[in-house]
Amino acid sequence: MSLTSPSETLNWLYRGTHEIFPHQPDSNNREENLEQLLKQCDRPLRVKLGIDPTGSDIHLGHSIPFRKLRMFQDAGHTAVVIIGDFTAQIGDPTGKSEVRKQLTPEQVQANAKNYLEQLHPILDFDTPGRLEIRYNSQWLSQLNLAKIQELLATMTVGQMLAKEGFAERFKQENPIFLHEFLYPLMQGYDSVMIDADVELGGTDQKFNIAVGRDLQRHFGKKPQFGLLLPILIGTDGSQKMSKSLNNYVGLKEGPLSMYSKLEKTPDALIKEYFELLTNFSLDTLPENPRDCQKQLAVEIVSQFHGKDAALLAQKTAEELVTQGIGTSTDAVPEYELSQVEFPAKLFYILSASGLCESSGDGRRQLQGGAVRIDGTRVTDPNLIFNTPEELYGKVLQVGKKKFIRLI
Repeated sequence: MSLTSPSETLNWLYRGTHEIFPHQPDSNNREENLEQLLKQCDRPLRVKLGIDPTGSDIHLGHSIPFRKLRMFQDAGHTAVVIIGDFTAQIGDPTGKSEVRKQLTPEQVQANAKNYLEQLHPILDFDTPGRLEIRYNSQWLSQLNLAKIQELLATMTVGQMLAKEGFAERFKQENPIFLHEFLYPLMQGYDSVMIDADVELGGTDQKFNIAVGRDLQRHFGKKPQFGLLLPILIGTDGSQKMSKSLNNYVGLKEGPLSMYSKLEKTPDALIKEYFELLTNFSLDTLPENPRDCQKQLAVEIVSQFHGKDAALLAQKTAEELVTQGIGTSTDAVPEYELSQVEFPAKLFYILSASGLCESSGDGRRQLQGGAVRIDGTRVTDPNLIFNTPEELYGKVLQVGKKKFIRLI
């Protein structure tokens, strides 16, 4: 995407956007609406997006607000990514029917490193002034009891219980622990500390973003705008994308795995996927639904692996179909890399996974040119992989009939 100036047409701002609030000028606080601010502001806006690294993987659903953040970067603004290394130890109660398990600092740091690595294909990490990465432990770990009391005094219990997840749990008499009330206040305090002009989030984050506005007012700062983005429906076509529901496409997956899932996107979701996950013009979509599926898969795989890898994945997927194997997630068996001790040589993985009868057989298959990783032939019998992340989501193939997906 190439955006020449903040004052040009703002089609990029509204693409895939569910809601911008406040959407009308507030005469009491003299707030512009966001479009006016983008056109008239004489400085780069500070656009906040917070992530709590509570897991190790990011899927396409998580990528949507980061894609919007990249659009702000390309329009000349500063992306401020908040790594919630402190708040992750509490856990966002949004959408949860019970208290989240609290993580250790070591778990959070490892997850944060993984997250940032997966965001490199999306965000501009290189242009000076376009990206700040901040860890909220820098300020939240320094809060004393007096400051925490001040934060708590900005909201009532009734206001907290208006939050959808809390309201449901209270109604069902599920426990709500006091430390969970701190979460939206701390996320809002992040906006105070980094002087956010805009905060991005899913539609389920409106309460938390609004708290940030209230806290900015409390501390004498101009309140931020909220920009909400849809929650992505998963590849099953019915429920939100989630690893636990196995209806997700992970950003760490190999090209063939990503392509194989995306080329089967339900017809009803194709336009939404194009709008939220690509920059492809919605006016030029292929008329044939099958061509749309293939185009979508190539567009998304290209973002993370390059156009050549995407086209090779497409070719390999078609070959699998002609061989009667198919490319659905059910057609290719999976092998868990946790069963392998890394660093590991490829011939050992071939043997351990059952693709080859022994390590010696694995060596011979490599030397004979029978082994492919995501469609690319591999012949080095001494090839070593240092971490499982190098292979995660890739399809390992021996000959024409033996395949496994490495997870």
